[in-house]
Amino acid sequence: MRNWCIGSLVALLTAGAFSAAHAAQRSPDAATTSGAQSWTGPRTQDGQPDVQGTWDAAGVALETQHNIEEGSDLEHIKIQGQKYAPSNVITDPATKRIPYTADFAAKRKINLDNRYNPDPRKRDPVTSCFLPGVPRMGYQGEIRIVQSPGYVVMFGEGIRVIPLDNRPRLAENVKLWMGDSRGRWEGTTLIIESTNHNDKTWFDRSGNIHSDALRVVERWTFVDASTARYEATIEDSKAFTRPWKMGWRFTKDKEPEEPWEEACFEGNRRPQIN
Repeated sequence: MRNWCIGSLVALLTAGAFSAAHAAQRSPDAATTSGAQSWTGPRTQDGQPDVQGTWDAAGVALETQHNIEEGSDLEHIKIQGQKYAPSNVITDPATKRIPYTADFAAKRKINLDNRYNPDPRKRDPVTSCFLPGVPRMGYQGEIRIVQSPGYVVMFGEGIRVIPLDNRPRLAENVKLWMGDSRGRWEGTTLIIESTNHNDKTWFDRSGNIHSDALRVVERWTFVDASTARYEATIEDSKAFTRPWKMGWRFTKDKEPEEPWEEACFEGNRRPQIN
């Protein structure tokens, strides 16, 4: 995690820099859905369910970072000499495969063939210290959640500041590594819609990609004080023939460790693998 910026950003969020108007988001008690839970935990000053703490993607195996599609990446196992269990994060479609258009299936194949290329411009951008994007941040490492009136902030391998009001979206031509997020509470479910993504992030190290038309809708359903069900619906009319979904469970660390600074720097290079 990039610990060097956590303290300053938290201080900014809690210092009253944002107006009271921003805190007037939808009340978590005012909107309920069939998926809302009966759990009634503590609340923050502005009425949000208090879910602050460090959350870990339980049951998401390490190989998900290498390939989110069903089945292990046999070439990777052969090269690295390691064994991984099949990935299980894609929940729809039942094939556990991403429903690419023909053009993007071809682009993904090029990325897959180049993932060990010594040229960092042809490999996973994360290996050169670029941000992981959404929803990859959720299975790239632990996520620390901090709440402030009108906001939810997520720290991981990247930072997301999620407003809970209806402020206008960024202009369509503005594209970001982590996208532009807006959130709202429905009961104890935090719904986050992200748009304005660039087309540079990969879903994993095996070259699974998207276009700049990506739209991600995430649902964090907090079942109790230490468990959350996570689901992300992925839409992209340029890259995919239909929406598809990912899902897993988060658990809250009982005794979270102090987050370490992200040991990465611009221009980082990895050795060539023969």
